Amino acid sequence: MSKLEQVLVLDPPTDLKFRGPFTDVVTATLKLTNPSDRKVCFKVKTTAPRRYCVRPNSGSIDPGSSLTISVMLQPFDYDPNEKSKHKFMVQTIFAPSAVTDTETMWKDAKPDELMDSKLRCVFELPSENDKLNDSDVTTGRAGPLLNSSKLDGPAAAKPASSALDDTEMKKVMEECKRLQVEVGKLQDENRQLKDDGLRLRKAQRPEHTAPNSSSLIGREVSASSLPSLLVVIAAIFIGFFLGKFVL
Repeated sequence: MSKLEQVLVLDPPTDLKFRGPFTDVVTATLKLTNPSDRKVCFKVKTTAPRRYCVRPNSGSIDPGSSLTISVMLQPFDYDPNEKSKHKFMVQTIFAPSAVTDTETMWKDAKPDELMDSKLRCVFELPSENDKLNDSDVTTGRAGPLLNSSKLDGPAAAKPASSALDDTEMKKVMEECKRLQVEVGKLQDENRQLKDDGLRLRKAQRPEHTAPNSSSLIGREVSASSLPSLLVVIAAIFIGFFLGKFVL
């Protein structure tokens, strides 16, 4: 009696491709589809069981359903001159109407009831163009994130900087008010000194005006120059603080 043809549809059908580098675990997927109207049991075998981890490696698939199997290749030193001899086999059988022990079912299965498909393992290393494309994709994805982080940085710092600006503004305004008060006082004192000087000159006699007026004028000039100098200094401070606040 001829062997039954595989009832499951395998994707990929013949080759399991593993794409390097192989310094870490590399995973290939195998999709099993059951197009029949009967439940099918399966198990996956390999010629190199220590090199691969298969999940799930056995089970059953309901009619019209599919199942994806992960085949994980363990890290190893890849030699491009060495051809892979690793192979996989997907063995299947129609599930009996009442299945209680699948292990016993497989042991008691007759050869003409079993169906199998073989796949070979293919190892591939990415080409230089693929590496460049991968790096471009990575850069393209990282670029917007980096740009957004740059944009978000000042925006996130705005509340703190605005609070700092408000504090400095209050300090500057208080300092300006204080300086304006000082300037007003100095101006009042300057006017008072001028008025006193004029009254003193008018009260003195004409004959004593020359010697006394010169000394009085000297005192007046020296007295009036000091408040004027303070006014200039205060104006400079006000300009400095206001200029700092505007900048």
